[in-house]
Order: sequence, then structure tokens, then C-alpha cells
Amino acid sequence: MRDITNKSVKLNRQLDKLLIEAMKKDLLVKIGWGRDQDEKPRNGEIGAITHLPDKSKVLLLGDLGECAGAMNRGGIFTLQGSATSMLGAFQDSGKIIVERDVGDKIGYHMKGGTIIVQGSVGNEAGGKMSGGNIIVRGHAGDRLGSKMSGGIGIILGSTGSEPGLGMTGGKLIIAGSCPPPGEDVLMRSVERDEIEYCNKELNPLGLSINEDALVLESANEKDMEKIDYAPISEITEGMENIVLVPDSNERIPEHKTVDNYTLILPSDPDSEGILFKVPWLVECETAKKWKGIYGSKQPALVSNNPREIDFVNINSKTLIDSTNQISDCAGIIIDMAEMPDMNDAELEAIIVSLASRMKETSMIFLKNHVNRIKELFRLVIELKLDGAVVDASAPGGSRIAACLPTIGLAVKSWNFKENNLKVFIKIDKQPSVKEMLISVASGCVSIVGPEEKGEIDKNLELNELELKEWMHELGIDGLEKIGRRNLRASNYDTAAISGLRLVGYNKSLPMWLGN
Repeated sequence: MRDITNKSVKLNRQLDKLLIEAMKKDLLVKIGWGRDQDEKPRNGEIGAITHLPDKSKVLLLGDLGECAGAMNRGGIFTLQGSATSMLGAFQDSGKIIVERDVGDKIGYHMKGGTIIVQGSVGNEAGGKMSGGNIIVRGHAGDRLGSKMSGGIGIILGSTGSEPGLGMTGGKLIIAGSCPPPGEDVLMRSVERDEIEYCNKELNPLGLSINEDALVLESANEKDMEKIDYAPISEITEGMENIVLVPDSNERIPEHKTVDNYTLILPSDPDSEGILFKVPWLVECETAKKWKGIYGSKQPALVSNNPREIDFVNINSKTLIDSTNQISDCAGIIIDMAEMPDMNDAELEAIIVSLASRMKETSMIFLKNHVNRIKELFRLVIELKLDGAVVDASAPGGSRIAACLPTIGLAVKSWNFKENNLKVFIKIDKQPSVKEMLISVASGCVSIVGPEEKGEIDKNLELNELELKEWMHELGIDGLEKIGRRNLRASNYDTAAISGLRLVGYNKSLPMWLGN
């Protein structure tokens, strides 16, 4: 980890301990001062003072980095200093007060509460907000309130270009100069009841607005935010045209044992790792009620109530409440396709915030569609995470046979094996044992897919029996020994897009990617 990352994780962990005692006594937690009240300001911490619980109170002296105060759940956070981008992002309730300037995207995706900035703010303030108030005493940059669907932004200074871009709801009230908005945004004079509302919010700050203020609101009568225009991501062809074949080895006799287990180890040397009886990370709502010797020990990817062996799925909807789920899990998988656009520093700040609430042995993976695999792998490498989950679906449809060489080449290009990084492939249905083996042979440690039959313990028991039979037939006594040499394409078209040899051919043709 970078020094700033370590500092940030340490700060959040210290704060969480202090808040427990402070909230019992209704006390304010002060950060940035020594025991003798000498100033020791914080400098640059990212993902700091996040996920504040209801009724908590924090005062911090210093200049913070990305995502300060993000995912606020009802706390009061006062920052005597400044912050960079995404201050108060995903805020659900509570109040944030900043005494100096703030960077881009303040209140990004916020749902409620209040953010007050005594200075100016950067671009996209209030972007995609759906509720709450943002009050800025100074100026705002470009694209103020872009794609907002609710809430109110009050800007006492001037604003930059394209205010209200793509807004579908809410209001922007601007007391300073404002350029003409786009065609989907209505600009009008402020009304009396709006002046009264604003002044009620501003009076405690010694501020007010008058009838010269302007109001921006959506010109569309429909709430476009409720209509999902995103293209459907799907898998149009699975692994049915890929065949498993034995290597040159002879069949393993039935009386000999085979090692069908998969062990995933994090970078922490003290961790025992996560063990799979069959290479299937089961996707479900929760595995808490699973019973039996198979179900109780098989790791799962869950949305809530994880066990110690489970991974938790993180997206923009679950982010704010994620700290209730991740304190004792095997790790998290952040779904980048279901997260808002963020730069590397902002994503790292979110990761720091989550890592602060996890065990040191817990793992962190990123997930995205196969058509974004280069960016996915780059982020895993540069942010020093544990691996990636490649979703085989893609907007408009995909063929898994074409995904497998894409994954294999990316693993090689980004040196995943040399860095002990793991790759999962995600499909949209319950995997067969054959599909599990194909995934492992293609360089993945496991396959991710839902459990559909409702009999998880029995399914896993049968999967293990079939897995062992396949291993005997393929002549491998450990899953790590299976590879692309054990894969064939059953038709020419599949061979052409996968790089696999066609069944019956001993050599690859020139257009194929080879072994």
C-alpha cells in the first residue's frame, strides 16, 4: 500500500473505535489536535471520515483527499480545511460543513442530508443527487447539478457552463451570475416561497438571497431517471461447443485419490485462505441458512448476511450500508458496471473506506464485463488488489468461447500469475461441472454463477463426485494441472473465435491463438 493509503485506513479504524465511546456520551470527536490542543492537521487522507453513523459528531482539522465524509448515514462532520473530489458522495442523511474550498463532484449521488461549503466548489457539484441540500457560499464550476433527479442546490456565487445538464428533477437556485442552460433546463426567477425556504436554511449561516436569484429546473415533464435505457448485457452462447479431452497421460486408476480442492490465498501471509470443494463461487442473496457438510463450507458471493467464507457484492446501491456486512467476510467484489464513473483516485478512496472496516486478511476484487477487461486488469494491478471477476456477458450479447482467449491473453499481458492475482469468470446460469473445468483450464480459479435448483448441499455433493470422475478421465490428479491442452472446439466457428484446436486436429491452424 501507498503511505497515504495506510494513513487513511489507520485514521478510519481509529475513528470507528473513538465513535463508539463518544456516541454513548454524546461527545464530539476531534481530530487534528494534540493532547495540549496544539494543531496537528491531517493532510491528504483519502476515503476518510466515511460511513458516519446517525448522531455521531466529528470535527477535523486539515486538508483531505477524495471521498471525505462519503456515505454519511446521519453524522455531523465539520472540516476545518479543504477537500478534493467527491466530498459527501452517496450521503444518505446527516450534515457536512467545510470551511474552505472543495473539488469536483461534491454530493455526488447523495440522497439526503445537507452539505455546506463556505468556499467554492469544482465541477459537477450535486451530480446525480436525488435528495438533500447543497449550499455553497462561493462559486460553482461547470455542469452544476448534472443529471440530478431531486434535492436542492443553493449557490450564492456564480456558476460555470452547462448548469443543470441532463437534470430530471430537483432545483438549482443561483444568486450570482448563471450562463444560459441547455434546452432541457428551464430558467426562471425565484418565487417567494423558494426565497423563504432558502433563507430558512441560510439564516443560521448569516446569509440570505433576494428576488434577483435564478432557479433552474427540468423542462421535461417525465421523470427520465426512472426509465432504464442501458443496453442489456447477456451471454448469447455458453460453453456448449467446447469439449474436454484427456492429455497424453493415462487415465488415473479409480483407487487413486485426486485433489479437487481450490485454495485462494490473499497477500496476507497469516491467512489460511478460502477453500472450495468444487470451483464454483455460488451467487445468491445469502448463504447463512445453508446446512450440511457441503453447503456450510462452500464459499458464496452474497448481497447480505455473509459468513466468514463468503464474498460480499458491492455496488452503488449497497455501498452506503456495506459496513454492516463486511466486517467479518472473506472479501468483497466491487461491481464496476454498477458503480458510477470514477477516476482512479476516487475509486481508491472508496476501496480505502471499505478496507478500513474489513479484516486485514479479507480480499478485494473488482468485477466488470469482458469488453472492459483491459481497464479492469489495469485497475487491479495499479491499486494492488487481489484479483478480478470477469463477467462473460456484454451489452448486445457475447460468446463465452470468445471470452476465454481474451481472459487468457489479458492474464498473461498483465502478469497476473507472477503477481499471485486470481481471476474468476462469471456466467448467468448455474454452472455444470464441465463448465467449471473449462473455466479452470482457461486460467480462472473458479466460476461464478447462481444456484438455481434450491438444493445446494445435494448439488455440491453430486458436483464433487462428478468432478472427481472427470479428473480421473482427464488424467489429472490436481485441478492446477488442467490447461488449454485439455480443451477442444466441437466446430470450426468455435475454433476460429476461441483459438482452440478443433476436435480431431493435432495442430492449430494459422489463424488460431494456439495453446
